[in-house]
Amino acid sequence: MLRREPLNPPKYVYPVDEWRMVEKQYYPRFQAQMETLFSIGNGYLGMRGVCEEVMPCSENGTFINGFYESWPIVYGERAFGFATTGQTIVNVTDSKIIKLYVDDEPFSLSTANLISFERVLDMKAGTLNREVVWETASGKQVSIKSRRLISLEHRHLAAIEYEVTVLNAKAPVVISSEMENHKHTASKDNDPRKATGLKDRVLNPQVNFCEDSRILLAYVTNKSKIGLACGVEHQIETQCSYSYKSECSEDGGKVVYFVDAQPDVPIKLIKYISYHSAPGVNSVKELCTRAQITLDRAENLGFEAILASQKQYMDDFWHRSDIKVYGNPYDSDVTRTLELQQAIRFNLFQILQASGRVEGTGVPAKGLSGQAYEGQYFWDTEIYLLPFLIYTAPRTARNLLKFRYKILDKARQRARELNQKGALFPWRTINGEEASAYYAAGTAQYHINADIVYAIKKYVEVTGDTDFLYNEGVEILVETARLWVDLGFFQDEKFHIHGVTGPDEYTAVVNNNTYTNLMARENLWYAVQTVQALQKEDSEKFAALLHKTDFSVSEIEEWQKAADTMYLPYDENKGIHPQDDSFLSKKVWDFENTPKNKYPLLLNFHPLVIYRHQVIKQADVVLAMHLLGNEFSEEQKKRNFDYYDPLTTGDSSLSVCIQSILAFQLGYSQKAVEYAYFAVLMDLADIAGNTKDGCHMASMGGSWMVMVYGFAGMRDYNGKLSFNPRLPKGTKRLHFPLTIRSQRLEVDIRQEEVTYLLREGTELTIEHQNEEVHLQVGIPVCIKQKVPDFV
Repeated sequence: MLRREPLNPPKYVYPVDEWRMVEKQYYPRFQAQMETLFSIGNGYLGMRGVCEEVMPCSENGTFINGFYESWPIVYGERAFGFATTGQTIVNVTDSKIIKLYVDDEPFSLSTANLISFERVLDMKAGTLNREVVWETASGKQVSIKSRRLISLEHRHLAAIEYEVTVLNAKAPVVISSEMENHKHTASKDNDPRKATGLKDRVLNPQVNFCEDSRILLAYVTNKSKIGLACGVEHQIETQCSYSYKSECSEDGGKVVYFVDAQPDVPIKLIKYISYHSAPGVNSVKELCTRAQITLDRAENLGFEAILASQKQYMDDFWHRSDIKVYGNPYDSDVTRTLELQQAIRFNLFQILQASGRVEGTGVPAKGLSGQAYEGQYFWDTEIYLLPFLIYTAPRTARNLLKFRYKILDKARQRARELNQKGALFPWRTINGEEASAYYAAGTAQYHINADIVYAIKKYVEVTGDTDFLYNEGVEILVETARLWVDLGFFQDEKFHIHGVTGPDEYTAVVNNNTYTNLMARENLWYAVQTVQALQKEDSEKFAALLHKTDFSVSEIEEWQKAADTMYLPYDENKGIHPQDDSFLSKKVWDFENTPKNKYPLLLNFHPLVIYRHQVIKQADVVLAMHLLGNEFSEEQKKRNFDYYDPLTTGDSSLSVCIQSILAFQLGYSQKAVEYAYFAVLMDLADIAGNTKDGCHMASMGGSWMVMVYGFAGMRDYNGKLSFNPRLPKGTKRLHFPLTIRSQRLEVDIRQEEVTYLLREGTELTIEHQNEEVHLQVGIPVCIKQKVPDFV
């Protein structure tokens, strides 16, 4: 159930385009939301979609993934094992600023007389473009064109092309290209999802340097001691006469161009921007050198070459990732069809911008489009983003899993802090340490361990990358298995796990959460399977494992026994799996008498009130039925879904995609389509009401899952790929690629026929509606399919 209405921006301002996000006029009402939607990034660096002139803006932001400040978590009453240090992504030096003055009058969107305006996020080119014609009070018309990009090929580089032309007169023009540190501000409301404000100075200056048209600034964070170097370089192209000067200080710098503009003669300024970061006070000198190298390379390449490499990168991305939808499940309106196509591509594009050049970090819950959730990493990555990345960008998926291995030692330490053996990964983190101050909905979510292992298993099954499994993955498997065996206990010949919180954060610290127990069992089984296989296949790596983990072969028997005897709650009277041991004994939330303005509940009711009721924030048992659907009968799925779906509030953006997938499988067409719509348009239609704070990355990954696991009916249990397509009535065709063990499979689904084509590779065996299909490279296989029954 969803209790908020979509907020669709007007089409005359934001017309639908399947490859572009278009804004046809300056429209302040949606400014905050558009700053998120027009964000650009590459997984390392991100900039919110604020204009070059900066003002007007709702929340400006430039972010580097993994660049954070730490701060002590203050408790009214501290207890043993509580997290001690918070981490917040830093809004770093803003280097995109370009201010324009004509006849000494400043250009500002909020006051300018705009003859024309268009802003475009071009998802094919990977650029943010704007074209404006401004008429000054004296009647001079000024064309202002800009193109902004953050390079996907060159990880530390951004660039802006800014062109000014006075169309109908001569005029003195001043272009001021600036860098500035913005104060790190706190949220103005009490929404716990927003970033923490830091009172003290965050960036301590180390270097400020300017020479000719180059500026270089360097800092070290106050507490976390991370170094940052940022620099800008400029090129100007014009037939007009000009002069310039540069200056800098600890917190900023500027290069100012004074131009005698002639009628209809362009003034083009190219601004190259570089950011480099690394831990340690002593890293600053090296970072400055690296920033200089990046700027030198950019100058030598030129803007057009950087633009071309961006387009080439995007072409490759869409070749691997594009989902093409023909027709619309909602109605026959062509605009709605384009809206769906645009939304899917927008979501995939934003995932790329959040993950494309992730190296040594995770993916923040909001990507690099906002500071909400402190820029921290959650389970979202493994459960919602990695399915897309595993099948389209396996190298990126590997990088993200290697980040989990990188923080394994801190996970071991965290387990000791909670009096446990093995390793416990942090619920929310940037540097590997637990940053969740509220243990009931944070640390108690032990399922994070199993979520990571689930992702490792899927990654290895789809890619065949046993090198990662036997070098890094197996160590994670051993330590997480140890945690589960130590956390649980045997009673009445069953293995129980008490005092945990499942995915649903409206039900906390319970016994035998069904999702947790199922996922822990999968974790334990996979640990047994992998360790035994390694022992047989590679004695050298097995010996290394023994050395690194002090592993004893006798542990395998414990893991196997715990998994085989795992207790799974089941209510015979209702014929459902209770979410946990006590869930069904609670009173059902009074949905009928809860007004819409009281959602999300977490902002309007004390946690204890919520915990006393049957009410769900995130899909819990329903999520288990998606991830481990082979563990449930169809009848169990139906009964569970029918029971839990009405209890699910929609207060989390993580739920509707999963609800849609299950609804498709169960034949609930109307619900499936409705939930799919909410998932795909989560940000473009501001479904959750907080798009202004940043993109919902998990839901964006979920939109790919809806198309592939929902519409296409794909399942990949234990590495076995199968399809049972369930296209809604109005959808005429669905086409998408998958990368499976370095082979490219193209799936082309129509209402009554499906075509499978192994475009690259040698051979592949899949299943279609329970029948094996053998594919040879280059030979399409067309299958007439049974049209599914929908309720």
